[in-house]
Amino acid sequence: MATVKYYGTGRRKKSIARVYLVPGTGKVTINKRDITEYIGLEAQRIIVRQPLVATDTADKYDVIATVRGGGFTGQAGAVRHGIARALCQADADYRPTLKKAGFLTRDPRMKERKKYGLKAARRAPQFSKR
Repeated sequence: MATVKYYGTGRRKKSIARVYLVPGTGKVTINKRDITEYIGLEAQRIIVRQPLVATDTADKYDVIATVRGGGFTGQAGAVRHGIARALCQADADYRPTLKKAGFLTRDPRMKERKKYGLKAARRAPQFSKR
């Protein structure tokens, strides 16, 4: 018998996460490593688990995620977004709860591009009168 897998893609900043939810005990694996090993900060681990806690499914599903790009904050946000999308696929009744909490909304904030004549996106060269 084939196991049931629910899939969700999460994105934040430059990070992209592919998340699979499998019925299990609540184990979270990111890039083939345990969440405590992969994510150092406790605050980031809480962010990753937020959709599961909001829907009371923390002990019902195992999370298997593959994340690429960005830093640890962006990756944690991307995994959270992916988990929320996968939960909607698992059960449509979770959608209003996740939507109200803002877990299904893709965070649109990205790094602004560098403009010519400037040192960074908005940072101008230092002004000197002489």
